[in-house]
Amino acid sequence: MNLGFLQRKKTSAIGVDVSATAIKMVELSVSGKQQFRLDGYASVALPKGAITDGNVNDLNQVADAMRAAWRLLGSRGRDIVMALPTSAVISKRVLMPADMREEDMELQVESEANQYIPFPLDEMNLDFQVLGPAGKGGDEVEVLIAAAKKERIDDRVAVAEVAGLKVGVMDVDTYATEMAYRQIVRQLPEVGKRTVTMIFDVGAFVTHVNVMVGAHSVYTREQAFGGALLSQEIQRRFGLSAEESEIAKRQGGLPESYAQEVLQPFMQSLAAEATRAVSFFTNSTQYAKVDHLLLAGGVASTPGLTALVEEKSGIHTVFAHPFQAMTLANKIKPSQLMQDAPALLIACGLAMRGVDA
Repeated sequence: MNLGFLQRKKTSAIGVDVSATAIKMVELSVSGKQQFRLDGYASVALPKGAITDGNVNDLNQVADAMRAAWRLLGSRGRDIVMALPTSAVISKRVLMPADMREEDMELQVESEANQYIPFPLDEMNLDFQVLGPAGKGGDEVEVLIAAAKKERIDDRVAVAEVAGLKVGVMDVDTYATEMAYRQIVRQLPEVGKRTVTMIFDVGAFVTHVNVMVGAHSVYTREQAFGGALLSQEIQRRFGLSAEESEIAKRQGGLPESYAQEVLQPFMQSLAAEATRAVSFFTNSTQYAKVDHLLLAGGVASTPGLTALVEEKSGIHTVFAHPFQAMTLANKIKPSQLMQDAPALLIACGLAMRGVDA
């Protein structure tokens, strides 16, 4: 099974993001050219240790959570789009003649892959996507080659099958983020081909940094910082279990001291991490500044966080809401979606990848 970058033929699709702590699903359908309708979304927590470093450790636990999320979604569709973590994929951009036939391009991809993949090719799945013309001459095109170990893909496909679902496309989480960004970029002020936007996606244990210049990614990095630090501090300070701390963090009910003694220090740390990421990017690349900061992940919608990050970094900051311009199904509550949207960035991008809009 290929990674499937180019398979976009359906009018609706379910994107499934398998993170370290939860299964998140988003179902989109096409409502016009480049226009989407959000039909539903769901999130179900994973048991601790079921997924670590992107690896499936307990197939049945992950499949149970995926099945539960699908039932919550309330969809009849069983075809899904999933992603591998970026760390599990080797990718490279190469130039090829624009007039090369697809059969010849496939042979060239295999030849290129032999040079930079440190594993036997029979252990890998290869795929490629023509990104577009390279330069002004039009004689060459830029081609993205991606490779992943078959076992990493097979593990995720097996989880879906046990859950009663079928994987139609296997993508990469970074590319899914970039796809969802297409829905957000329209909402940013004064955006052009040279606009630099840093997506700061705070996961449970790792923050993924992806910098877009115009519509293209130019830089990715991971930082060892995540929302689990807040959960752990809640557990320690108030004597709660991991599950109780997650519920309290989302629904409230913590002592009055929580905001000042626990939440504020975490937000300050997150703002410092974002500012550090910007400095690292501008000091190590040709780009002198970042125009916009986009916060994603479960903690991104924390009240006051975007204002604090903007104050500390000096950069216009918003939280990720890829559904803002979409039509919403009647069952979806906009106020709840506003809170949930930043955590659904990858799942949204995967659903977008699965439909032909």
